[in-house]
Amino acid sequence: MLALILADIDDLHWYHGSGHADIVISLGDTADCLILEAAKAFECEKILAVKGNHCTPTPFQKPIIDLDLHVESFGGMTFGGLSGSWKYKSAGHFLYEQDEVKEMLTGFSHVDIFCSHNSPRGIHDKPDDIHTGFDALNLYIEQHKLKFVFHGHQHVNRETVIGSSRVIGVYGHRLMELA
Repeated sequence: MLALILADIDDLHWYHGSGHADIVISLGDTADCLILEAAKAFECEKILAVKGNHCTPTPFQKPIIDLDLHVESFGGMTFGGLSGSWKYKSAGHFLYEQDEVKEMLTGFSHVDIFCSHNSPRGIHDKPDDIHTGFDALNLYIEQHKLKFVFHGHQHVNRETVIGSSRVIGVYGHRLMELA
Protein backbone atom coordinates (compact mmCIF):
# COMPACT_ATOMS: atom_id res chain seq x y z
CA MET A 1 0.00 0.00 0.00
CA LEU A 2 1.43 3.36 -1.03
CA ALA A 3 0.88 6.34 1.29
CA LEU A 4 1.26 10.04 0.65
CA ILE A 5 2.16 11.53 4.03
CA LEU A 6 1.80 15.27 4.69
CA ALA A 7 2.92 17.44 7.62
CA ASP A 8 3.42 21.09 8.41
CA ILE A 9 2.74 22.49 4.94
CA ASP A 10 1.96 26.21 5.02
CA ASP A 11 0.55 26.42 1.47
CA LEU A 12 -3.19 26.46 0.87
CA HIS A 13 -2.90 24.58 -2.43
CA TRP A 14 -1.10 21.42 -3.55
CA TYR A 15 1.88 22.25 -5.79
CA HIS A 16 3.77 18.97 -5.51
CA GLY A 17 2.69 16.98 -8.53
CA SER A 18 0.40 14.05 -9.11
CA GLY A 19 0.54 10.30 -9.32
CA HIS A 20 -1.05 7.43 -7.47
CA ALA A 21 -1.19 6.57 -3.79
CA ASP A 22 -3.73 4.47 -1.94
CA ILE A 23 -4.01 6.68 1.13
CA VAL A 24 -3.22 10.21 2.30
CA ILE A 25 -2.13 10.64 5.91
CA SER A 26 -1.91 14.19 7.25
CA LEU A 27 0.08 14.70 10.45
CA GLY A 28 -1.24 18.17 11.24
CA ASP A 29 -0.64 21.84 10.56
CA THR A 30 -1.83 21.37 6.98
CA ALA A 31 -5.01 23.00 5.61
CA ASP A 32 -7.96 20.78 4.71
CA CYS A 33 -8.09 22.27 1.20
CA LEU A 34 -4.48 21.22 0.58
CA ILE A 35 -5.11 17.72 1.96
CA LEU A 36 -8.09 17.31 -0.36
CA GLU A 37 -6.15 18.60 -3.39
CA ALA A 38 -3.27 16.22 -2.65
CA ALA A 39 -5.69 13.29 -2.33
CA LYS A 40 -7.28 14.19 -5.67
CA ALA A 41 -3.89 14.64 -7.39
CA PHE A 42 -2.82 11.18 -6.18
CA GLU A 43 -6.22 9.47 -6.70
CA CYS A 44 -6.34 8.30 -3.07
CA GLU A 45 -9.12 6.07 -1.78
CA LYS A 46 -8.78 7.08 1.87
CA ILE A 47 -7.77 10.24 3.78
CA LEU A 48 -6.76 10.08 7.45
CA ALA A 49 -5.60 13.07 9.51
CA VAL A 50 -4.74 14.43 12.93
CA LYS A 51 -4.67 18.09 13.97
CA GLY A 52 -1.53 20.02 14.80
CA ASN A 53 -0.88 22.75 17.33
CA HIS A 54 -1.62 25.44 14.71
CA CYS A 55 -4.95 23.90 13.60
CA THR A 56 -8.41 25.16 14.47
CA PRO A 57 -10.81 22.96 16.44
CA THR A 58 -13.32 22.81 13.57
CA PRO A 59 -14.05 19.32 12.20
CA PHE A 60 -12.15 18.16 9.13
CA GLN A 61 -13.88 18.58 5.78
CA LYS A 62 -15.35 15.35 4.42
CA PRO A 63 -14.12 12.86 3.32
CA ILE A 64 -11.14 13.45 5.65
CA ILE A 65 -11.36 11.05 8.63
CA ASP A 66 -10.23 12.41 11.99
CA LEU A 67 -7.83 9.85 13.41
CA ASP A 68 -7.44 11.54 16.83
CA LEU A 69 -7.86 8.75 19.42
CA HIS A 70 -9.71 6.76 16.78
CA VAL A 71 -8.87 3.48 15.03
CA GLU A 72 -9.46 3.05 11.32
CA SER A 73 -8.79 0.00 9.14
CA PHE A 74 -7.64 0.17 5.54
CA GLY A 75 -5.74 -2.17 3.25
CA GLY A 76 -5.43 -4.85 5.91
CA MET A 77 -3.78 -2.47 8.41
CA THR A 78 -5.05 -0.55 11.43
CA PHE A 79 -4.31 3.13 11.95
CA GLY A 80 -4.64 5.20 15.10
CA GLY A 81 -3.71 8.74 15.93
CA LEU A 82 -3.14 11.60 18.30
CA SER A 83 -3.53 15.30 17.59
CA GLY A 84 -1.54 18.13 19.10
CA SER A 85 1.75 18.86 20.74
CA TRP A 86 3.40 19.48 24.08
CA LYS A 87 1.78 22.42 25.95
CA TYR A 88 4.54 24.96 25.37
CA LYS A 89 2.30 28.00 25.90
CA SER A 90 -0.69 28.75 28.13
CA ALA A 91 -3.37 29.08 25.44
CA GLY A 92 -4.08 27.41 22.12
CA HIS A 93 -5.71 24.37 20.58
CA PHE A 94 -4.41 20.81 20.78
CA LEU A 95 -1.76 21.56 23.43
CA TYR A 96 -1.32 18.86 26.08
CA GLU A 97 0.61 18.27 29.27
CA GLN A 98 2.56 15.00 29.45
CA ASP A 99 0.09 13.53 32.00
CA GLU A 100 -2.88 14.33 29.76
CA VAL A 101 -1.36 12.37 26.88
CA LYS A 102 -0.56 9.45 29.17
CA GLU A 103 -4.21 9.36 30.25
CA MET A 104 -5.45 9.63 26.65
CA LEU A 105 -3.27 6.75 25.45
CA THR A 106 -3.88 4.47 28.44
CA GLY A 107 -5.99 1.63 27.11
CA PHE A 108 -5.86 2.88 23.51
CA SER A 109 -6.15 -0.05 21.10
CA HIS A 110 -3.19 -1.67 19.38
CA VAL A 111 -2.68 -0.44 15.83
CA ASP A 112 -0.17 -1.21 13.12
CA ILE A 113 0.47 2.44 12.26
CA PHE A 114 0.27 5.35 14.70
CA CYS A 115 -0.06 8.87 13.28
CA SER A 116 0.74 11.77 15.57
CA HIS A 117 1.43 15.43 15.17
CA ASN A 118 4.08 15.26 17.89
CA SER A 119 6.98 12.84 18.21
CA PRO A 120 7.80 10.47 21.04
CA ARG A 121 9.90 12.30 23.64
CA GLY A 122 13.61 12.21 22.93
CA ILE A 123 13.04 11.20 19.31
CA HIS A 124 13.60 14.09 16.90
CA ASP A 125 13.10 16.69 19.70
CA LYS A 126 14.59 20.14 19.32
CA PRO A 127 16.23 21.93 22.25
CA ASP A 128 13.67 24.77 22.35
CA ASP A 129 10.87 23.71 24.78
CA ILE A 130 8.40 23.89 21.86
CA HIS A 131 9.37 20.81 19.88
CA THR A 132 9.44 18.34 22.78
CA GLY A 133 7.85 14.94 22.25
CA PHE A 134 5.38 12.99 24.38
CA ASP A 135 6.63 10.50 27.01
CA ALA A 136 3.43 8.47 26.64
CA LEU A 137 4.16 7.78 22.97
CA ASN A 138 7.38 6.03 23.96
CA LEU A 139 5.43 3.83 26.38
CA TYR A 140 2.74 3.13 23.77
CA ILE A 141 5.40 2.12 21.22
CA GLU A 142 7.12 -0.14 23.76
CA GLN A 143 3.86 -1.84 24.74
CA HIS A 144 2.40 -2.30 21.26
CA LYS A 145 5.46 -2.81 19.04
CA LEU A 146 4.04 -0.83 16.13
CA LYS A 147 5.11 -1.19 12.54
CA PHE A 148 5.30 2.58 11.93
CA VAL A 149 4.91 5.78 13.93
CA PHE A 150 4.59 8.87 11.75
CA HIS A 151 4.87 12.36 13.21
CA GLY A 152 5.15 15.97 12.09
CA HIS A 153 5.72 19.05 14.30
CA GLN A 154 9.53 18.76 14.60
CA HIS A 155 10.10 19.92 10.99
CA VAL A 156 12.45 17.04 10.20
CA ASN A 157 12.60 14.26 7.65
CA ARG A 158 14.25 11.62 9.79
CA GLU A 159 13.80 7.98 10.73
CA THR A 160 14.67 6.31 14.03
CA VAL A 161 14.06 2.70 15.02
CA ILE A 162 12.75 1.92 18.51
CA GLY A 163 12.70 -1.83 19.01
CA SER A 164 10.79 -3.12 16.00
CA SER A 165 8.99 0.21 15.34
CA ARG A 166 10.07 2.68 12.69
CA VAL A 167 9.52 6.27 13.90
CA ILE A 168 9.43 8.59 10.90
CA GLY A 169 9.37 12.37 11.09
CA VAL A 170 7.84 14.04 8.04
CA TYR A 171 8.18 17.68 7.06
CA GLY A 172 6.35 18.61 3.89
CA HIS A 173 5.39 15.44 2.03
CA ARG A 174 6.67 11.93 1.51
CA LEU A 175 5.55 8.96 -0.58
CA MET A 176 6.11 5.71 1.25
CA GLU A 177 5.30 2.03 0.82
CA LEU A 178 3.61 0.67 3.97
CA ALA A 179 4.77 -2.91 3.67
